[in-house]
Amino acid sequence: MRAVDAIMECLKAEGVEHVFGIPGGANLPTYDALYDAGIRHVQCRHEQGAGHAAEGYAKASGKVGVALATSGPGATNLVTCIADAVMDSVPTVFLTGQVRTELIGTDGFQEADISGITMPIVKHSILIQAPRDIPRAIHEAFHIARTGRPGPVLVDIPQDLSRADIPYEPVASVRLPGYQPTTEGNAKQIRLAAKALANSRRPVIYGGGGVINADAAKEFRELCVSDVFPVTCTLMGLGAFPADDVQWLGMLGMHGTRTANYAMDEADLIVAIGARFDDRVTGKLTEFAPRAKFIHIDIDPAEISKNVPAHIPIVGDAKRILPKLTAEYRALGADRSRLDAWWQRIRGWQEKYPLRYDDADDGEIKPQYMIQAMYEATDGRAIVSSDVGQHQMWAAQYYGFTRPRQWINSGGLGTMGFGLPSAMGAKVARPDEDVVCLAGDGSLIMTVQELATCVTEQIPVKVFLMNNGYLGMVRQWQELFWDRRYSHVEMGASPDWVKLADAFGALGMRVTDKGELGEALKTALSEDGPVLVDVHVTKEENCYPMIPAGQAARDMVG
Repeated sequence: MRAVDAIMECLKAEGVEHVFGIPGGANLPTYDALYDAGIRHVQCRHEQGAGHAAEGYAKASGKVGVALATSGPGATNLVTCIADAVMDSVPTVFLTGQVRTELIGTDGFQEADISGITMPIVKHSILIQAPRDIPRAIHEAFHIARTGRPGPVLVDIPQDLSRADIPYEPVASVRLPGYQPTTEGNAKQIRLAAKALANSRRPVIYGGGGVINADAAKEFRELCVSDVFPVTCTLMGLGAFPADDVQWLGMLGMHGTRTANYAMDEADLIVAIGARFDDRVTGKLTEFAPRAKFIHIDIDPAEISKNVPAHIPIVGDAKRILPKLTAEYRALGADRSRLDAWWQRIRGWQEKYPLRYDDADDGEIKPQYMIQAMYEATDGRAIVSSDVGQHQMWAAQYYGFTRPRQWINSGGLGTMGFGLPSAMGAKVARPDEDVVCLAGDGSLIMTVQELATCVTEQIPVKVFLMNNGYLGMVRQWQELFWDRRYSHVEMGASPDWVKLADAFGALGMRVTDKGELGEALKTALSEDGPVLVDVHVTKEENCYPMIPAGQAARDMVG
């Protein structure tokens, strides 16, 4: 059969039901094979939209997301998505067309060395050099993307090779001798970790996005409730532990709660699971958790002791390690009362420093109020995607996520424009769930063309736009640290979002009074198709609390 038809057989064998992309000259053979392959293709309006949609699909479902692009600019438009996927460990496969083999290296029309361009930002990349290699390459790409620490894999396929006839035989299994991720965890280290937990007086359990990537939220919670351990999570880990649980301290980090950050600062033992101690969590690294010893559990050995030295390192899959750690800890019969004084200290912080804001007396809509209204309108059950900025942090603070794969956002790369296309992918993956995109006006304008995709493909995403007329987070930093010199952060009056939504064929709504907000959001959620609700909020509200860049957690402001 044609190599491209073999690609379709491989995708179906991998369980692929949906792909996102845009056709072009170099991947025309692939699109010809897609015509009757029985795989749903979502035609996006920009390759960046396709890449982020594949990420949203993967994050919402736990499956590998797939995006297709042609050569040259089609492929380079995926670069941001690939970088985003590698930073947040998103299992994705990117299939790009390439110019014919005799044109490679000649600066042919729409030629770009996408393998070279993306080399620093992929988990693995494969440039097809012989058509017979294509089936195995596709299966290897999926295997590498989903196993170990998940991540993006690029397969670049020259057009002439994709059209060649090959003797296709199904690939039953993939074995890569040079790629054997450690999954089980060292038994001795797990016992040491259990003993350290039993001896600790001020422990904190700190979960990251790796808990969700490993589908280990259930195992994570069982460890946390094996005693009254205080629990916090990173931005990417929200939902791994229910935010309505009494042991929950809130998110930690730059815009986390004072309670979570102060607890980390005074802890004597920190158990980090699927987290990488990035700068948004640690603040000034030399002053991070100065009293603590660290247990670090991670699937990627490169993360262990990369930023913070691990006293007890455990390399492996959290889903396999955590039940063993929980069993070892319970077998020790630790005295639960040893944590009473620690909880007394924590409850004092919670009472003194709750998340709070000054609500408006008139009809003005505070951003925090908008998040609370969104929570009430969705009963806290919606899958929420967000763009990047103040609105993202307010959602992390005030929405209260209770389950994994409910919160979809760009963490490590912080990609503006991520929200709408990722919501689109999430809705394709989870069609029976309400999917809400919380957007900022600065971010939404970057990928708003995907509203056309939502309308044409009948993907009923609800976009709740937090419109403050600024690049809000940059404006906040200019106010606090640059003497209020607002340099090029005002967004102006363009566009009229309601008219723009109408032009795309979506329903556009505008809300300027908080008394009308709740009902408007409920109306939007009840509509069958895509909706954009333009919510005008306080223009210069700041997102607090915050750790100023380069300072310690104990130096939080606001």
